[in-house]
Amino acid sequence: MTEFKQRIFSGVQPSGNLTLGNYLGAIRNWVGLQKNYESIFCVVDLHAITVWQDPEVLRKATREVAAGMIASGIDPRECVIFNQSQVPAHAELAWIFNCVARMGWLNRMTQFKEKAGKNRERASSGLYVYPNLMAADIMIYKATHVPVGEDQKQHLELTRDIAQKFNNDYGVDFFPLVEPLIFGEATRVMSLRDGSAKMSKSDPSENSRINLTDDRDAIARKIRKARTDSEPIPDTADGLDGRPEARNLINIFAALSDRTVAEVCAQYGGQGFAAFKNDLADLSVSVLGPITEEMKRLCDEKTYIDQILKEGSAKAREIAAPVLKDVHNIVGFLQS
Repeated sequence: MTEFKQRIFSGVQPSGNLTLGNYLGAIRNWVGLQKNYESIFCVVDLHAITVWQDPEVLRKATREVAAGMIASGIDPRECVIFNQSQVPAHAELAWIFNCVARMGWLNRMTQFKEKAGKNRERASSGLYVYPNLMAADIMIYKATHVPVGEDQKQHLELTRDIAQKFNNDYGVDFFPLVEPLIFGEATRVMSLRDGSAKMSKSDPSENSRINLTDDRDAIARKIRKARTDSEPIPDTADGLDGRPEARNLINIFAALSDRTVAEVCAQYGGQGFAAFKNDLADLSVSVLGPITEEMKRLCDEKTYIDQILKEGSAKAREIAAPVLKDVHNIVGFLQS
C-alpha cells in the first residue's frame, strides 16, 4: 500500500461576503491545522462561475476572501494560499474526472438539486459537474484530509469514489482515499433569523448573518436582534431539541469561547436570552472585531494580496505539475 504524505486541501468560494459561518465552520479550523499538516487553501473562483458573476465583483471578492483568511490567522509562510484559476491543472484533472465519474453518482448529489431548484433545465452544466471539479481540487495535490462541514460530506464521498474508480480502472494505487476532518460545536452555523436555515451569503436579509466585513457595532446589533424563543435557556444540551434558534446561538457562543454546548447551558441554564445575547454580542465583538478590522486593512492593500496569491499559485503549480504528468502517463496521453 502506497504511503501518502499528510496534506490537507480546502477552499472557499468568492461569491459574496465571508460570514461567521465561513469563519467558525472552516477558516478558524484551518488556522490550527496549518501547524500540523502541509496545508493548501484555495479561493475557488472556478466554482464561483457555475452561476453568473460580475467580473469586477468577482475580482474584489477573490481578494476579500484571501484577506479574510490571512486576517483570521492563515499564514502564507506556513501554507499555500492561492486562487484556483491560476492553476490550470485543476480544470484539466476535472475533465479527466468527468470521464471517470458516473452520471448516476452526480444525479444523487443533493446540492445540485438545492441550487438549481425549479430551474434545473436552465442551470449551467458547470453547476451539474462541479463535484468532479471539487474532486480534482483535492486530488491534484493528493490531499489526504479535507476539513469539511456536515453538508459537504457527500462531496467528499464522491471524491473517494472517483479516486477509487480511477485507481481500479487503471490498475494503480495512485490517488489516496481522502478522509474528512469535522470539527467543533458550530460546524454548521445557522441563520440569525431562521435557525432551520444555514447562514448564507445569498440570504437577502443582512440581519440573517454576520459578515466578516461588519464593524463592531453591526456585529453587536445583529446578535442582539437575533431570533430566539420565549423559553429560558435549558440546563442541559438535550433541552435544545426542537429549539433551532436557541441551539444556534448556544452553538455560536460555545464555538467562539472554545467551550462545549453543555458548559454554556450549565452557566446560563434557567435564564432568559436578553442577558445571554448581551454576553454573546460582547464575545462576538471581542473575537471578530480584530479580524474584521485587519481584513479591511488588507483589502485596501491590493498589491499585497495579489502578491500573496501569485506566490501561492506558483507553489501550487509546482505541487500539481508532477501529479498531472503522472495522470497523463497513467491514462495514456502521448507526452512530448
